Amino acid sequence: MSAAFPSPYEAPALVAGHGFFSCLTVDGELLTLNRTRARQFLQEEAAPLVVHAPATARMLGMTPPGQPAPWFDLLELFAFVHPARSVAPTPRGLAIALGLGDLDGRRVEANTLPDLAARLLTDLRALKNTSSHPFLAALATRLAQTGWIWSGAVMEALEITGPLSRDAMQPGEALRIWDQLLKWEDTARRPPPGSNPVTPAEARTRLGHILGPDAEVRVGQADFADVATHAFAPREGMGFPRVVLAEAGTGTGKTLGYVAPASLWAERNGGAVWISTYTRHLQRQIEAETARLYPDPAMRRNHVVVRKGRENYLCLLNMEEAVNIAPTRGPGPVIALALLARWGMATVEGDLFGGDLPGWFGDILGHGVLAATADRRGECIHGACPHYQRCFVEHSIRRAQDADLVIANHALVMAQAAWAQSQGLPALEQGDQPEVAPEEAVPDEDGIPTRYVFDEGHHLADAADGAFALELSGLEAAELRRWLLGAEGSRSRARGLRRRLDDLVAGNPRLETPLDAALLAAKALPAPGWSGRLWIEPQTDRPEEPPEPEDVTVSLFPLPAAVQLVEPVIDNPTETVLRLLRDQVLARTVGNGPARRNGSECDLHPMIDGLGAAADTLARALSRIAEPLRTLVNRLEDKIREDTDSLDTAARARIEAMIRSLQRRAIGRLDGWVSMLTTFCTPPDEVGPPQFIRFIRLEAREGQRRGEQDVGLHQHWLDPTLPFAAVLAAPAHGLLITSATLRDETDTDQSAEAEQIWEAAEARVGASHLPSPALRASLASPFDYSRQTRVFIVNDVAHDDPDTLAAAFQALFLASGGGGLGLFTAIERLRTVHRKIAAPLEEEGIPLYAQHVDAMDNTTLVDVFRTETDSCLLGTDAMRDGVDVPGHALRLVAFERVPWPRPDILHRERRMHLSQGNPRLYDDRLARLRLRQAFGRLIRTRTDRGVFVLLGRRTPSRLLSAFPSGVIPHRLGIAAAVEEIKTFFAEES
Repeated sequence: MSAAFPSPYEAPALVAGHGFFSCLTVDGELLTLNRTRARQFLQEEAAPLVVHAPATARMLGMTPPGQPAPWFDLLELFAFVHPARSVAPTPRGLAIALGLGDLDGRRVEANTLPDLAARLLTDLRALKNTSSHPFLAALATRLAQTGWIWSGAVMEALEITGPLSRDAMQPGEALRIWDQLLKWEDTARRPPPGSNPVTPAEARTRLGHILGPDAEVRVGQADFADVATHAFAPREGMGFPRVVLAEAGTGTGKTLGYVAPASLWAERNGGAVWISTYTRHLQRQIEAETARLYPDPAMRRNHVVVRKGRENYLCLLNMEEAVNIAPTRGPGPVIALALLARWGMATVEGDLFGGDLPGWFGDILGHGVLAATADRRGECIHGACPHYQRCFVEHSIRRAQDADLVIANHALVMAQAAWAQSQGLPALEQGDQPEVAPEEAVPDEDGIPTRYVFDEGHHLADAADGAFALELSGLEAAELRRWLLGAEGSRSRARGLRRRLDDLVAGNPRLETPLDAALLAAKALPAPGWSGRLWIEPQTDRPEEPPEPEDVTVSLFPLPAAVQLVEPVIDNPTETVLRLLRDQVLARTVGNGPARRNGSECDLHPMIDGLGAAADTLARALSRIAEPLRTLVNRLEDKIREDTDSLDTAARARIEAMIRSLQRRAIGRLDGWVSMLTTFCTPPDEVGPPQFIRFIRLEAREGQRRGEQDVGLHQHWLDPTLPFAAVLAAPAHGLLITSATLRDETDTDQSAEAEQIWEAAEARVGASHLPSPALRASLASPFDYSRQTRVFIVNDVAHDDPDTLAAAFQALFLASGGGGLGLFTAIERLRTVHRKIAAPLEEEGIPLYAQHVDAMDNTTLVDVFRTETDSCLLGTDAMRDGVDVPGHALRLVAFERVPWPRPDILHRERRMHLSQGNPRLYDDRLARLRLRQAFGRLIRTRTDRGVFVLLGRRTPSRLLSAFPSGVIPHRLGIAAAVEEIKTFFAEES
């Protein structure tokens, strides 16, 4: 081993927690120290072995180390040895991933870390005689040049003793993975799928094949597969899809229940079934389930594809730019890119977020490298990219076109539907039957699915609400300007439209003229620095002398010094409208505190003076951008037709992709804004319910500097399932909408009939807007909830008292011995509770993790929670709906308060117009469904046992029907609840 690098074989080790630090000296002595002594240990013992260096530093109250890190972080070595493999970023997680067991469930001490390091280096030695050795040797040599701390041990394991030979891959080439990845090849487009049905008997047979002879028999799973076949029957007429609404209780096994008929239909008809769920985490869970159908990974890759938006994937052109400039930025970016290159050569999908890149990668090696190498800026140049045929996104698109099952998310599927709407679908009024979107008007790169499965169907309205809403805000408008004009003199690598189109339009006046006109008109969008100017009054028409005190305009919020120096831009129509929108929010809201600055909103009508005229001016300015862009698109389409004989396949594909980009990124957005602004001054109809809800919102947004706010005009459909039904459901041939919580069995009153309950469920998912009735099915959970669970309503804890709330969570988590999921309706309360109880729980051997606190994505947090069986996790909505942790690791769910809907303008209007005259019932229904979802996290198998606690002293009895039949909630104080929990789990042991 080179003497230039410290040796991990002789290194001390450190495992850190909240108030607990296990340290192993170089002499082999195992110590348990407090924070002060542990920091002193680090000063005396250089380069220790750790797991997750940034988290370790934060536990010590230190600034996380940069790169090259001064500590031997075992996760960095794991990323080099086992790329594209998931691992929970804890010592126990590493032990499980390396096949060393779960360490008997005991608290992991520092003396475990040398064994983990030795195992990783042993695994690395096994690669020295494989085909990957030349790449690994070049990459290790490049890393050694940066001073990466693991370089000595890695080069020794790979037996690299000197400079690489001239005919070997060189260190500089190792990062250039775009030269080494396989190319995709064009194939003929798949013909339209057939319409052959799947019979219930065939679905049951396929399900039995998937499960195998030794699988657990789940009551209702075969019945679910039987019912699901109706969604795959031939439709009887255009605009009359086969629709199935299937509520399947937790534990039914609905995933394989719909995979069975879906896979049969796809094989029989030569088409793809799109399976859509709500989150990336759930996409991964569904993909894992398909391994039962296709155990061979290669076969599964051919039949199953996960699809996400482009912004999730590694962009090779962005990576090339990052690699080229990295040496000028120091060793840190090079180390990050080298380990990203290692992953890039091993990944199946190229998915940076929620795929096979570990979620802790960004925290350890820098989130900047992920942001720089993803297609977050929407600047893909498609066929003009030199790496087009190796592009991960293009690979995914082409694989999806030939796959049987495409696992997508609601956001992507709804984006396709919104795209269809932007292609000329007639506007719908409340109560209208949806017309079918013309299929030729949806030139989507993924093709047009005819069969959908919507898992987590209770989220369809929320997903449609986001997809079909319009937002004209500073950030949105400035982002469009940047997409059109590029960086405008800054050091950003943003590519403007001219750069992306240059080789297509250069020397062609028919294309150059509309492009130039559009780019000139784009100056009407917010110029760089707009956010700071939003809080500076324009300097025009101001008197020379200071005004009298009573006329002074006082800024309500103090501005950072950097913002105060921003010079105003005069006569920018977008900035003028933004400033007037800001003024209206400030005039109509109450208070002057942080709550007002982050999330204030007001109605659009009545408008303040000048806003209507400014909106008209802006509408004309935006039209001057959209019209030349539309001309450019038309002439690009002409070019495809006129140059058919001279355009090769790549050039044609590139022009088609650019047309899609122009329409989606610019024209569609501009048309929506113009349409909204031209009806700006029309008050909502006072006779009947409005079609849209419009309001103004002021808030701090991701990507803005501290102290700055964005303001925007928002437009949402009153009923977002109406456009969903019109542009996605109606053109489809079949849809299966399923969830554990489709219905609220107390939708009207205790004597409600089943028909009324189902009608309310259909309204929530948009099925009521379709001309043909849906097939309804309800399959009960196989679990014995009355035996397996207890539900307590704690009636003596005030959720608005931080100390009392924190003490309650601490007592509950201690009573269960860990394994607790704490759910919150407010991020600030979550953070406060975490801050108060993390150290006391750690002293009792219960690690505490938290969403919005720990620098890990949700998927990684859940992996850690599942691995550390006595840990606890705090989270918000995403944890309430997307956590699947069977077994002892999740045995307590504690909800901080009744999950009432947020009392904002959107909710106000919907409860007024969609509640059928009973707004209280509307609120209760939403709260009950959220409680059902939270309760559903608790029991995932027949052997699970758990306790659900609601800290809601004012919980109305009418909400308690959210819990399964046979479960009797008990109201009691926190002390009594703690004793009941201890007794319940003592019975288990």
